[in-house]
Amino acid sequence: MTLPAAPDASTALPAAVDLWKPVLVRAAVALVFGALTVFWGAPSVAGMGWAGGAYLLATGVVLIWSVQKAGFRTGAPAGKIVSAAGAVLAGTGAAVALISGGLVFGTIAALGLSLAGVAELYLGITGRGRSVLARDWIASGVIGLGTAAALPFFTGLGPHALLGVAGGGAIISGVLWGLAGLTLRHDAQGNSAEAVN
Repeated sequence: MTLPAAPDASTALPAAVDLWKPVLVRAAVALVFGALTVFWGAPSVAGMGWAGGAYLLATGVVLIWSVQKAGFRTGAPAGKIVSAAGAVLAGTGAAVALISGGLVFGTIAALGLSLAGVAELYLGITGRGRSVLARDWIASGVIGLGTAAALPFFTGLGPHALLGVAGGGAIISGVLWGLAGLTLRHDAQGNSAEAVN
């Protein structure tokens, strides 16, 4: 994560000091799912649905948790967009978990990831210079859209291929969000140390 070069203080979104918590939880969820897809040699269709559904559901819940932490005011358009993206991911996660099938996973998961990716891309572009997460949202949005675009092409290749595509995107975004969360945590510790002195 990189901070804006010269943020405009009049338009800056006041993020919470503990914004790093939902960011690191999101990274952990993505990395655990990605590791599962790497080491699970022969997943069943039902296992694919439950694993992918749990990943999407957990990511959606963390997105909703991060609305207030990211500094979005209640009722603000950007906060509504993050909440909607989280709700879409949670809903698609539940659908993928409950309705097993390669075609279902490939299309519904792709739909959820693409809508969340568009939302994050929008937030990143409109939040440039105002939010510490703007660049991370742009990168995460591109990763989500890329994963969503690839998933439908693997529906006929079975659970291992579908989980591999979804897990690959999860690993990349997990590393991105992990670095962002660690940077935010380090910056928060530096700010609290300066406040004490």
